[in-house]
Order: sequence, then C-alpha cells, then structure tokens
Amino acid sequence: MRLATWNVNSLAVRLPQVLDWLAANPVDVLALQELKLTDDRFPFDALRDAGYSAQCFGQKTYNGVALLSRTEATDVVRNIPGFDDDMARVISGTVDGIRVVGAYVPNGQAPGSDKFEYKMEWLGALRRWIKDSLLAHPNLVLMGDFNITFDDADVWDPEGMRDQIHCTDEERYHLRALLAMGLVDSHRLFAQAPKSYSWWDYRDFGFRRNRGLRIDHILVGQVLKDRVRSCVIDTTPRKNERPSDHAPVLVEITPAPAPESCA
Repeated sequence: MRLATWNVNSLAVRLPQVLDWLAANPVDVLALQELKLTDDRFPFDALRDAGYSAQCFGQKTYNGVALLSRTEATDVVRNIPGFDDDMARVISGTVDGIRVVGAYVPNGQAPGSDKFEYKMEWLGALRRWIKDSLLAHPNLVLMGDFNITFDDADVWDPEGMRDQIHCTDEERYHLRALLAMGLVDSHRLFAQAPKSYSWWDYRDFGFRRNRGLRIDHILVGQVLKDRVRSCVIDTTPRKNERPSDHAPVLVEITPAPAPESCA
C-alpha cells in the first residue's frame, strides 16, 4: 500500500499537476492540504475519472484538507474531536485497514504571536486525540504539512533559523512527543540524502539553491514500522511551472501477513 501527502497550495490552481502526478504515481491514498476552496468547488468528478474517491473538508481562501483513495474511506472524521476550531485542518478515515489522518498544522507566524499560541493549543489537542486514536487504531498513519522541523538536519540554515518559526523548541517538543507516544518518522527509517527537504520558499530561488525545510512528514504507528518499505520525497513536481512550494512525500507499507492456519 502506497500513501502520500502533498500540500498543493491551491487545488484549483494545481489540479492538473495533481492529476498528472497521480497518473505517474498511482498511490492508494493521497492526503492533500491547503485546498483553498470550498466543498462545492471540489473537483470530485475529475478525481473520480482518475480512479479516486475523495473526502474533503474545504474552506474559502485558506486551509482545507482532503483524502483521495482508490478504496473509499470509511468512518470519516473532520477536524479534531472536542477541539473548538473554525479552521479546516484535519480529515481522517480508514482505508484498507489503515487509519489515515491527514493534517495541516497551523503555521504559527512567529514565536510569541497569537497565531503561535493557537499553534501550541492546536498541537496539544492533536496529541491528546492521536493518543486515544492509537488505542483504537494501532494501524495509524498521521501525515501532512506539520510546519515543524524535527532538528537541524531538516533545515538548510540551522543557525540562521534557530528559534525561528518551524524550528523552535516549543514546536519540536510537540512533534517529538508524537513519537514518544508510539509513532515513527518513516523518513528516518531509511538512509536519506543530506539536505532532503519538502518545502522551499518561492523567493530568492529557494528551490534551485536547495534552501529548504523538511516540514511534511509521514508518521506511522509502531505496529506498522516493520512493514514500511520506503519513504521518499518526490521533488519532481517542484520543477513544474507554477508549482506548489511543497513536494509530495510517499511511503510504502507492505500488507499485513496472513494469519497462520491452525490446520
């Protein structure tokens, strides 16, 4: 089973690129972030023609998330239950026995700002919910745009960005706490090239100069760890004309072994 996450930074603008990418990379599940459109404008028909069922949670201008899957997702939940939030940031569903949570973590703007405080509250609510979700769904995959780096290896200029947004100790605490409760960073299960990033600023030739950040992550439940066969960042779409500033991240998980026969 292949799963992927991609912040498309406007699905209306990037739909042809998404369809082209799916044709070249027929994943089983794709979590999208930053749709920047409402549900009534979501391209269900185009995605259905491409072989994908879609569950969406849109929002005008900003935010918006979706799950695309070859097998229709069941038990779909929008946003974090019990957390009062008017932003469309989370969508989750079960696909072929895997509980998939697609998330768009708040940017946070700057340490000390109201938006940063919202980010901290949001991450706390996410952690509490994921902790309970892992008990109910051990085969869980949490993926999306986290807007947080794990450590200096995820940052093109660690010293220059130290204590800046995406790189603060407060943000990284929440990200690492997700690992402490039983999730695994699938990217680091494998040897990766140095300076492997998933986001690059549009300004100052950020992609061309590889001045990026790894802020898009796929975290898998501990019981799935040994079934993960690969995790890659596909930088090809970042070379498109009018690309998203993010690249897709893909993980491959082998099927669960069949139970031994008692015969």
